Amino acid sequence: MENYTPQQIVTELDKYIIGQNDAKKSVAVALRNRYRRSRLPKEQQEEISPKNIIMIGPTGVGKTEIARRLAKLVQAPFVKVEATKFTEVGYVGRDVESMIRDLLEASIRQVNENKMKEVAYQAEQLAEERLLDILAPMPKKKTPMANPFEMFFNNGNSTPSTPANNHTADSDVQAIKDKREILKQKLRRQELEDDYIDVEVEDSNAMNDMLASMGMDDTNGNFGDMMNNFMPKKTKKRKVTVEQARKILAQQEAEKLVDFDDVKQEAIALAENHGIIFLDEIDKIAGKGSSHGPDVSREGVQRDILPIVEGSVVKTKYGNIRTDHILFIAAGAFHVAKPTDLIPELQGRFPVRVYLENLSRTDLERILREPDNSLLKQYTQLLKVEDVELVFTDDAITRLAKIACDLNEQTENLGARRLHTILEKLLANVMYAASDYAGQQFVIDESYVKEQLRDMIVDRDLSNFIL
Repeated sequence: MENYTPQQIVTELDKYIIGQNDAKKSVAVALRNRYRRSRLPKEQQEEISPKNIIMIGPTGVGKTEIARRLAKLVQAPFVKVEATKFTEVGYVGRDVESMIRDLLEASIRQVNENKMKEVAYQAEQLAEERLLDILAPMPKKKTPMANPFEMFFNNGNSTPSTPANNHTADSDVQAIKDKREILKQKLRRQELEDDYIDVEVEDSNAMNDMLASMGMDDTNGNFGDMMNNFMPKKTKKRKVTVEQARKILAQQEAEKLVDFDDVKQEAIALAENHGIIFLDEIDKIAGKGSSHGPDVSREGVQRDILPIVEGSVVKTKYGNIRTDHILFIAAGAFHVAKPTDLIPELQGRFPVRVYLENLSRTDLERILREPDNSLLKQYTQLLKVEDVELVFTDDAITRLAKIACDLNEQTENLGARRLHTILEKLLANVMYAASDYAGQQFVIDESYVKEQLRDMIVDRDLSNFIL
């Protein structure tokens, strides 16, 4: 995180998100403040809480993408949750603390993956030895059993009277060692990748599968883990190729090398100090309270969320986690409700408000052209697999942006998501018959856009007169 100034964070976000500079600046400052806090003395760190952000804007303008790219940029644990799926305490449904458990699960996954990468080379070496044990197992040492009659006549001396044929045994062992050396070279040259072998794998999900079949929702995982600890580990044999076996065995060895207790401690610290929770659809639980109906539950969800955002301790199967310094980014369209319809206590916990703008025709055109992951680049790469060179002319891109903008203005405003619908319609025939154009260049120009999207434009005009 120390490698990125707010300006650099915005520059990185510009590679994927067009416009919305106010929102980018706000999240960049919030992220940089985390680094600044980490450089302060310990007692001062506890006093500084994150400045949570609430993004206000219609769908498809980049709210979720800004938060997701921000977390990915600094490799922070990140979860996106819908506020509408939570219910007030006493109602059937997910409780608000589950978002913290989800964040910790994401943090555990991230830390565990990093640890596994650190021991990857050592795990591969151990996996190679296990492959050799399967392909050419070493003979087990046999301890000769003492003859009780010989022990009686030899005054308790258990040494067998007939010496073992050590010379023959040594020659057999040497032959197997030579065979293993040959196989090792073949494995390293990947000459045995397609051969099939039997591998023992752990059937670790047996208890969870049983709980699922019984209809029991083991949200915390505590019951399933407890039962797995009591019950013996089940294994099953799988017939796989050497290539697959190498990956399976390397995974097993890496898990043995990584201390999961260290993973848990590090993951909890990472989630507490660098975790980001994106709370979407926050406007759907806002609204003036009433004495009856769903509004009571809405306000109840807000009151349940409040202590999580304020700072509390949540119990999980990995240990307790504090939420004081987790960054919360809320978002909503607020077409019907307003931010002031949230309960005052919750409003106060989101001091930074950012308004995101509707996307103009120019914005939509830039979205098609500029981002590193633009839709045009994605479709071009997809068809390149079929040896088809897909080319979009400038007038075609301009026309696509205009159609998307008109549809957003005259029907439902879907923002940049409208481009997904338009491009799927535009390229349906090309994607279907891509093999017929192999080795050719397929040009999408303005006339082709008008021809393929003619029905969509007509439907837009008629939609104003259809009830």
